[in-house]
Amino acid sequence: MKRILLTVACLAAGFGPSACKIVKTDSVEGKAPAADASGDDARIQNLLTDTWEPKLLPTIRDKAVPVADLRAAIAGGLDAAGKAHGKAGSGAGAAWNFAVKGQGKVIEAKLDSRARTMGIDTDNDGAADVTLQLGPVVKGSALRDYSPFYDFTNFRDQIEFAKLGRALNDKATAGLTIEGDPTGKTASFTGVFAIRSATEDWLVTPISVEVAP
Repeated sequence: MKRILLTVACLAAGFGPSACKIVKTDSVEGKAPAADASGDDARIQNLLTDTWEPKLLPTIRDKAVPVADLRAAIAGGLDAAGKAHGKAGSGAGAAWNFAVKGQGKVIEAKLDSRARTMGIDTDNDGAADVTLQLGPVVKGSALRDYSPFYDFTNFRDQIEFAKLGRALNDKATAGLTIEGDPTGKTASFTGVFAIRSATEDWLVTPISVEVAP
């Protein structure tokens, strides 16, 4: 809770009560984050509070395209698929970012490193065609770049914008729990990924993963 301190400012002795005034002063807890790099963490945390649960997660869930449908769209032309289903990153040659959902058999699981992954076979051909990033180390910033709520021009510089990307990845992977060895089991997922060409592998940053018993 924000505390308000009351400061009594009186002039020199000899003046009556009318010469005093009550001044509201924000406490340390109530101060806004600094505008420079020292306030980055606080500003980003405030932004996550305002957007993660109420905006970003519902947007990804609502707009996620089934794997098969998205593959067909991308096969017909990446730019056309991007304009219909994705969001382009900023700058020339930026990747298209897509929200996707699906399920399939877990072909491989690498859970003994900080960059944990699961390979999923979504088309029943016996080979993994989607790789889920389980973190805590995650490549890319698809969560940030897919979102319509984060505009680079609203950030101090590229460094602060990069910190947002990492914070979103951390937020996503913190909620992912994989118990035991999931290999051979069926996993369902929803997440985002970025590609610059139609032939690139799908490296998905999931917001949810469920492995059937």
